[in-house]
Amino acid sequence: MTIYDISLTISPDLPTWPGDPRPELELYESMEKGALYNVTRLRAGVHLGTHVDAPRHFIRDGRTVEQLPLEVLTGPCYVIQLPDGVEAITSEVLDRTEITSEMKRVLFGTRNSHLWARGEREFQTDFVAVTEDGAEWLVERGVQLVGLDYLSIAPYSETIPTHIVLLKAGVVIVEGLNLSNVMRGFYDLYCLPLKIAGCDGAPARAILVQS
Repeated sequence: MTIYDISLTISPDLPTWPGDPRPELELYESMEKGALYNVTRLRAGVHLGTHVDAPRHFIRDGRTVEQLPLEVLTGPCYVIQLPDGVEAITSEVLDRTEITSEMKRVLFGTRNSHLWARGEREFQTDFVAVTEDGAEWLVERGVQLVGLDYLSIAPYSETIPTHIVLLKAGVVIVEGLNLSNVMRGFYDLYCLPLKIAGCDGAPARAILVQS
């Protein structure tokens, strides 16, 4: 059995969406300063690093993150590694992939993962993302969970339509994956967001297991 950790490491150097709070780690209690134990305080937005979007993120009365189905967040998934020349995940691009209606969880690896592999600290606006028509294509084929290797499933300049299409259809969105060391193929996905009451999203630890 091989386990692939596809989560980003949370640190103050981790890029965040422009305008979102950057992560801050502070040693609140320190043994070096005489305390009996160490306690670290984390300040950050919930859409941090590898994270899950809940419908409430873009839909006023949508489900919150603690209401997302665990049976969708765990189970067989397929990883697609798209060529570096792909600039956007459109319906036309998806027509050329091997995705079938049996694949309920799909993770997209793109040239975005090169950013994580080289330790890029600055947010990049030209990342590869799923367009609105690409989102409609996935919904029509019954995909229940879709993941991408950057901080948003949607293009930087058109972030709302893709999210609305997927979230209204009940598709779970996982963002901020690192698929730089993962080959195309079938795996078992385990992606568990923090159980935060009433929240529009949450950081998650995501792994792939291959027997």
